[in-house]
Amino acid sequence: MDDVVTTFINAQGVTEATSAFLARSKAHFIANEWHPSGESMAVLEPSTGGLLAEVPCGDTATVNLAVAAANTAFKSGEWSQWTPVQRERVLMRLADLIEENLQTLAEIESLDAGKAIAGCKEVDIGGSIDVLRYMAGWATKIDGATRSVSVPGEHFAYTLKEPVGVVGAIVPWNWPFNMAIWKLAAPLAVGCSIVLKPAQLTPLSMLYFAELCLEAGLPPGAFNVVLGRGSVVGEALVNHPDINKVSFTGSTPVGIGVGQAAIANLNPVTLELGGKSPMVVFADADIQRVVDATQQSVFFNTGQVCSAGSRIYVQRDIYEQTVAAIAERAASMVVGHVLDEATEMGPAISAGQKASVLEYIAIGKSEGARVVCGGEDPGGEGYFVQPTLLADCHNQMRVVQEEIFGPVLVAIPFDTEEEAIALANDNIYGLAASVFTQDVSRAHRLVRQLEAGTVWVNTHDMIDANTPFGGVKQSGFGKDLGPEQLDHYLKTKSVWMAL
Repeated sequence: MDDVVTTFINAQGVTEATSAFLARSKAHFIANEWHPSGESMAVLEPSTGGLLAEVPCGDTATVNLAVAAANTAFKSGEWSQWTPVQRERVLMRLADLIEENLQTLAEIESLDAGKAIAGCKEVDIGGSIDVLRYMAGWATKIDGATRSVSVPGEHFAYTLKEPVGVVGAIVPWNWPFNMAIWKLAAPLAVGCSIVLKPAQLTPLSMLYFAELCLEAGLPPGAFNVVLGRGSVVGEALVNHPDINKVSFTGSTPVGIGVGQAAIANLNPVTLELGGKSPMVVFADADIQRVVDATQQSVFFNTGQVCSAGSRIYVQRDIYEQTVAAIAERAASMVVGHVLDEATEMGPAISAGQKASVLEYIAIGKSEGARVVCGGEDPGGEGYFVQPTLLADCHNQMRVVQEEIFGPVLVAIPFDTEEEAIALANDNIYGLAASVFTQDVSRAHRLVRQLEAGTVWVNTHDMIDANTPFGGVKQSGFGKDLGPEQLDHYLKTKSVWMAL
């Protein structure tokens, strides 16, 4: 750490465990051992822009080592031989350890990813505990089925569900810990082994998690972490011949390349990509619910949320009233240092991301949008961006069509239900959507007609471990969470016996 970050952390205060972790040297985690490498890369703290840590930068050789360890764990190591109840118990123990270390993990994640710590504890870490326990429970509930067959003679036929093998998982920087748990819990539960690549910008929480894996008793090679750049480590991982399944969350352009590499190896792939999710608000909606939804969506995590309700279509009768209510709440948000429990929104992840968001705001202004709140560079240290509402937009604007990935909401009026549906579906993405109305029939109509993997009614961005999450169109394919996720990490074997 440099002096700027040290001063900041000392002023805010962190647990002894966090201080000790930040002071330790960092390494890749392979076969339950720490592997340093020559080249290093800097990890910056977004509230100050100062140096938080230095971590090793892996290469193809590092990936080869990790995949070999995962392959051994799957084919001949302990993990493949464990009973379902053994896997369940160790994953439950791991969830308990996360809960015991919740404050420390939240501090590490907040410092690394610019997250307001109150929300980080509840959503990022708390939600991850729920996911891990949920998937751990599935370890003992994977079943095949007997089949009635009609061929001549007497036969007994059944199916077996077996783990696909070694999984290569690539995690985004906006939810470093949470998305990693989404990607590792299900495959570990069914008996796969994992090589996980954290984002280059936010690698730290996975290294602390690896320490907890050791404490929980996860056997060597079942879970491995390789740090480095996507262009090197990520590419080597998705192209590796011994990877049997790829799971990626990130931008659509990168996801297309990941999908092409996986298909070249005939590997199944799950892609959770970009989003520009619409919120459709009718005149009979509860405006306070709409305001609350923007707080837990486009203004949560500094708008760096793939499913954020970043474009809002409001029926003209309540358009100005709704815009004013959202702007009033957004303008009053506490934007500040991540370790302050009162902070509602932290900084953007990097200087580049802040510049990108500010550029989009400038584009919106040039396209004729009305800035209702925010819209300016707040200045000072760190990568802070004001919560921003752009009104009087239309669907031909870039700020309406393109993913900004920042705390910027664009508002568009509409008149009829048919118009609202057409406007909401007029986008390349289809990750999520929401409808706000008291009319149950209308809600059901829109749920069916909106082109999205998830549709919420009178809320937005609600997630539960038991509910699948994933998009359509250029938001990707495949599902995380829910029983549906398990299917992506299992293969079906048909068995025939002549009697």
